[in-house]
Amino acid sequence: MARKKQSDAETTDAEIKDLTALAGAATDVAPLGRGQRKPDHELTADEDVDVADWDRVAAMDEFKHLVATKRRFIIPATIFFVAYYFALPVLVGYAPELMARRVFGVINLAYVFALSQFFMAWIVAALYVRAAGRFDTLARNILNKLKGGDSQ
Repeated sequence: MARKKQSDAETTDAEIKDLTALAGAATDVAPLGRGQRKPDHELTADEDVDVADWDRVAAMDEFKHLVATKRRFIIPATIFFVAYYFALPVLVGYAPELMARRVFGVINLAYVFALSQFFMAWIVAALYVRAAGRFDTLARNILNKLKGGDSQ
């Protein structure tokens, strides 16, 4: 048995290789070195040469219009969502006889209202997705203007 351990130790020492990956090898996820340009998401602020002049962007009428348009959607949608969400516990607490009214068999108005909150959240999300398409168009127009291209 002692001989087996000795032979295992001898073969192990002879067969062990350095398994450390080489920097820049084909299997490297993020090659080190200066042979390649860094991806945009890895650039530091000093390395990013395509930095926007945010003071100029903030002063643009198109940007002010974009912010106002987003605000006109987001603030009312948020107020509606919060009011609708908190209406259930408020109504259950202050109008329990109303919320206990049966609608379908043993299902009362409180259950229907609670389930309606899922649909309300989906509807608000769908409306936001539709509005976000308009926001994206406005943002693209701003970017085109900044780059000197034609806005659509």
